Amino acid sequence: MLAVGALAGLSGCASIGPPEAPTLELPKPPTDLRAVRKGDKVTLTWTIPARTTERQSMRYLGKTRVCRGVDPVLATCGVPVGEVAPPADFAKRKESDGKKLPASYVGNISDVHLDPNQRSPFATVTYAVEVLNEDGRGAGLSNQVRVPLVETLAAPKDFAAQLTGRGVVLSWTGPLLSIRSPEAVRYSYRVFRREEGSQQQTLVGEVDAGAAINLAVTDTSFEWEKTYDYHADTVTVLAQAGKPEVRIEGDDTPEVMVFAHDVFPPAVPTGLQAVFSGPGQAVFIDLIWTPVGDADLAGYNVYRHEAGAAAVKVNGELVKTPAFRDTQVVAGRTYFYSVSAVDERGNESGRSEEASESVGNL
Repeated sequence: MLAVGALAGLSGCASIGPPEAPTLELPKPPTDLRAVRKGDKVTLTWTIPARTTERQSMRYLGKTRVCRGVDPVLATCGVPVGEVAPPADFAKRKESDGKKLPASYVGNISDVHLDPNQRSPFATVTYAVEVLNEDGRGAGLSNQVRVPLVETLAAPKDFAAQLTGRGVVLSWTGPLLSIRSPEAVRYSYRVFRREEGSQQQTLVGEVDAGAAINLAVTDTSFEWEKTYDYHADTVTVLAQAGKPEVRIEGDDTPEVMVFAHDVFPPAVPTGLQAVFSGPGQAVFIDLIWTPVGDADLAGYNVYRHEAGAAAVKVNGELVKTPAFRDTQVVAGRTYFYSVSAVDERGNESGRSEEASESVGNL
């Protein structure tokens, strides 16, 4: 009896519950697939699944298949156009970072072939990804994204930059285009500026393509004495009635560097007039002229001379307004005046045409 009781007690301690169902370890399909097209290249981005379809933590990851087709909706992946290997340290990164792990793939649409009845400015190709486990099995496709197949222009040719007193002139050449329906496709060129050491780009200007071969824009919004990199690209605009416009970037030109060193003087002042004020008061000659419109104007210099003598600057500091009163004059003499403009970096323009005035005898 003692032996039986001992066995019965031992049997109760070793009791095992119902077996757990085996997990298939199928990665949960991504739902955040995105596509960006630039020229003929398409960049896909998504988040690597961290959990299985059974809401378990994903332990081992296999390859990701990149799927593509010309149908609006992909039923299956078919023959993938590419594969993305899992991160070598997937398990470690997932556990230590606790953050979403991004994945990406860069493909090309130049090899997409359409039947004649599928060709249209609004034709698209559909992308999806299928994430597999280490046994090569997946739970299905991700969300699907459609990418326009419309042709984009090649990057502008002969892109160049020239620093002038009016600004940085950016020029390039592009093809003449046949006339297209305004409801179908439009092309334009864009020019961007990036300050040295920064990744931020500033749009300088946009010009419609196709009407002329030689094109240019002038950048006047930069700051002098800084270094900039400029480049241009193309934009294809799809405008379909009743739908938002779709803008597709083309390829970039190589960057062109410009050091905006200001060695350019302001415009030469014009319209100089000299007027003598006479008897009954201290003598002087008033000068007025047309203002110079340069944005970086700092002021003016006034020059005076008598017949046969060299001109001498008569102002001690820059004259801030387009007017000057010369009180250092002598009765009975004739004076000749000219005016120059000076910018904030000390560049001085040429002198204006002279104006003369005689000081009467008191």
